[in-house]
Amino acid sequence: MKKMIKSLLTVIVNWMINTKSGKSLFEYAFNIVRESTTPIKHKNVELKITTPNQLCDFRAETFSTKEPETLEWIDSLLENSVLWDIGANVGLYSIYAAKTRNCKVFSFEPSIFNLELLARNVFINNLTEKVTIIPLPLNDKLGISKLQLTTTELGGALSTFDHNIGYDGNKIHEIFEFSVMGITIDYAKANLNLPQPDYIKMDVDGIEHFILSGGSDVLNSVKGVLIEINDDFTVQADNCYKLLSNAGLKLQIKKHSDLFEGEDSLFKNCFNQIWIR
Repeated sequence: MKKMIKSLLTVIVNWMINTKSGKSLFEYAFNIVRESTTPIKHKNVELKITTPNQLCDFRAETFSTKEPETLEWIDSLLENSVLWDIGANVGLYSIYAAKTRNCKVFSFEPSIFNLELLARNVFINNLTEKVTIIPLPLNDKLGISKLQLTTTELGGALSTFDHNIGYDGNKIHEIFEFSVMGITIDYAKANLNLPQPDYIKMDVDGIEHFILSGGSDVLNSVKGVLIEINDDFTVQADNCYKLLSNAGLKLQIKKHSDLFEGEDSLFKNCFNQIWIR
C-alpha cells in the first residue's frame, strides 16, 4: 500500500512540476510547508520551531526529553555569557540559550540543508541580535576540504568534514558533498573578531577530537564545555579527554537521555560530557 501511494504521489508531483499551473500550485503548497512552525514550551519558556518535515516535528516534540542534560546545562550558564554552539543543526539549543540566559550565541553550522532552518528559527524567535550564524565547519587546521553528508533531509545530522568518519569512528555512507573552507577554533577567535567563549557546546558526530585540537588557546580560557562523546569510539574519547584535561578542565559528569538506553540503541554509549574549570 505504501509503495502504491508513493508511486501515485511521484506521478502527481512529476506532473505538477512539468506544467505551469501545476508548478504554481506545488510552489504554493511547498512554501506553506516550508514556513510551518510548531510551538514549544519547556518549563516556563516558550519558543517556536520551523517544522517543514517529520524530522523537525520530532525535534520539536522531543525538545524536553531528547537531551534534558543539555537543557539543564544551559540553565546553569551565567547570564549574558558568550556561548559557541558548534554543530548547531537547526539551532534548538542556540535559541534556548539566547532566550533563557540572554547569551550571546555563535552558531557554527555548515550544512546548507540546515542553515535556512537555523536562520528561520533565530528570526521567528526574535533573536537576531543575540544569535550569529557562522556557516563554516571547524577542524584541526585551516583549509579547503569536503563536507560529506549522509542525508539531504532538512534538519539532518551525521555529517563530517575533512575526516571521513562518523559518530562511531567508521566511514560514513555519503550521499552528498561539497567543498568548503574549514577553520580552527583559535583561527575563528583571532581572525573573525569573535569574542572568547565562556562556554562551548559541541556535537559534530565524530570529529570532536580534531576540532578540539585546533582550539588550545580558546580552551585554556573557557569556563565550561558540553561535548557529545561516543565511549565506543576510543580514539575520539581518549583524545578529547586528554585535550580538555590539558586545558585545565575537569570532567564533572556524563549523561544521556533514557531515549538512548537499550541494547538495540545505536547511541547507547554516546553521552554528553560536561567539563568545568
